[in-house]
Amino acid sequence: MVSCSTTNKIGKTGDPIFTAPFAVQTWSFRNYFPKDMIGTLDRIQKMGITEIEGDGGKIPPEEFKKLCAARGITIPSTGCSFDEIENNPMAIVKKAKALESNFVMCPWVPHDNKGNFSKADADRAIKAFNTGGKVLHDNGITFTYHPHGYEFQPYGDGTLLDYIINNTNPQYVSFEMDIFWVQFGGGDPVTLLKKYGDRWKLMHMKDMKKGITKDLTGGTDVEYNVPLGSGELDMVNILKEGKKIGIAHYFIEDESSQVVNQVPQSIAYLQSLKY
Repeated sequence: MVSCSTTNKIGKTGDPIFTAPFAVQTWSFRNYFPKDMIGTLDRIQKMGITEIEGDGGKIPPEEFKKLCAARGITIPSTGCSFDEIENNPMAIVKKAKALESNFVMCPWVPHDNKGNFSKADADRAIKAFNTGGKVLHDNGITFTYHPHGYEFQPYGDGTLLDYIINNTNPQYVSFEMDIFWVQFGGGDPVTLLKKYGDRWKLMHMKDMKKGITKDLTGGTDVEYNVPLGSGELDMVNILKEGKKIGIAHYFIEDESSQVVNQVPQSIAYLQSLKY
């Protein structure tokens, strides 16, 4: 969603709340990149975006990096599949280095996709993240897991997300908070930012249509993505807490069919926020 290199300085009255570079998750433009890679990057550049999270899909990472660099866009974070982090982490390292990405995020852990994420699924993730994350760490890259909401299954005194965070090695495993999916799964973004502090390294900025039904499936209608500040997420306090704990990069992500119109609206909203 948006990306940034933030400081922990908290502003005074009248100061802007959001001071990060504007950035976007490339998944937001998944319906545009395959049809017109160059035109889509030009469109992103014209929006004032200077950082992205993602890759060029079928385009070699070295080539995608050059296309982005020509437009003043850097790629501080890219993605990987669970299979890669579990079975071939060096392939992730190779791609990240080609893109000059310092962070890699994994967005999904295999399970039955019906809201039945289990402790066995969590244990498999913990093992893969600790092992693969060490390989990335040893090559100068920070691995992050992006929860999708299904991890909020109750477990012990908390949830399976708590279990994953508490059983992964902080040296090798960090996390990217997608504030939409945290809220969709029943979590509270501000509370979790406070609870786990600098375990959170990255953030997806995404707002949610007010009043929708939520569950533990990790999926819902993409049209429930609305411009930042127009939905039910507590954006101001999320951003303030993110600054306190030192979130490294924020990425706007908008999965709706209105992304071309909504991303500029989200940027305008972030620019308008003052202490």
